[in-house]
Amino acid sequence: MIALPSSPGIDAAIDGAVAGIVVRAARLGPRFAALGEAVSRATRGGKRFRPALVAASFRSFGGDADATPALYPVAAAFELLHTAFVVHDDVIDHDTVRRGVPNVAGEFRERAAARGADAAGAALLGDAAGILAGDLLLHEALRLVAFADVDPVARERLHALVDDSVYVSAAGELADVENSVASHHASPEDAFDTAFNKTAVYSFRAPLQAGAVLAGASDRAMDVLAVAGGSLGLAFQLVDDLIGAFGTEAQAGRETGGDLRESKRTPLVALASQTPSWSRVSDALAVAHTGPIAVREAQAALEQSGAPVRLRAFIEQTLDEVRTASLEPSLTPAAGALLRDLADGMAGRIP
Repeated sequence: MIALPSSPGIDAAIDGAVAGIVVRAARLGPRFAALGEAVSRATRGGKRFRPALVAASFRSFGGDADATPALYPVAAAFELLHTAFVVHDDVIDHDTVRRGVPNVAGEFRERAAARGADAAGAALLGDAAGILAGDLLLHEALRLVAFADVDPVARERLHALVDDSVYVSAAGELADVENSVASHHASPEDAFDTAFNKTAVYSFRAPLQAGAVLAGASDRAMDVLAVAGGSLGLAFQLVDDLIGAFGTEAQAGRETGGDLRESKRTPLVALASQTPSWSRVSDALAVAHTGPIAVREAQAALEQSGAPVRLRAFIEQTLDEVRTASLEPSLTPAAGALLRDLADGMAGRIP
């Protein structure tokens, strides 16, 4: 993830919102109290990039944090939104561990097993807890915006950003799952659309625009941020796909070639499926789960197909479009510099 400084104000707003969930859950009995505590643990340890992006955009348009009490609660909403999507995504992927420890679903599977449930019962309770935890986080994110200390017009605009983020991200997640189970590979166009919807809106476009709304940016500046933020978000996801296939352990946070081992149908694979080398790539991907040698063969087959070169070129072109947008006169110099810094930081992550 690209580094942006967090702040005590952001951390306090996130921690306060989560503390509210914990307190309200505790009033509804020990079972729900346990869920509240699990939600609290799920919010710890992240980089908190999205709220930091809200604050960075706000500052770049000349916003005064001391005169804008809504800044940190609105920024916190985007962290809770992200955590909600992560918790739900773990349920969809049947994952029970995150950052090396049990996630919400994993905790409640263990809780069920400790109470005598069989494997099916434990899985049922774990999935139910994950879904409900994500629901609580989504609700809290929307509540933070609904009660933000801003004028009604700004509140409506902020709510629209979060609302759109939920819908678009849900569409992207559903498309991603459908593509993963279909008998045929998605077209590159479909794969790119899915990547955009899953990540770009809630991670980049909406946070950049939310900060601008709070700072009173012009409508034209909002339009520029919509386009540039979407491009940054798409580039970010595509870089992540390259890291998942070719990145080092340090870059990926796991064994190299993790996406290849898991047979993920990323835009990179979709591009390879349209090449004459697809038969070799497909055969190599089919056995990539067997070990490091098979992973290296899959990497070599992908490189030989030319798909990584095409994807890198597309990412660079997309980032160049962001740099061009950063020169738009409706942006402040600081806002333009922020976009360029984000684009350059993303380019530096390309493996």
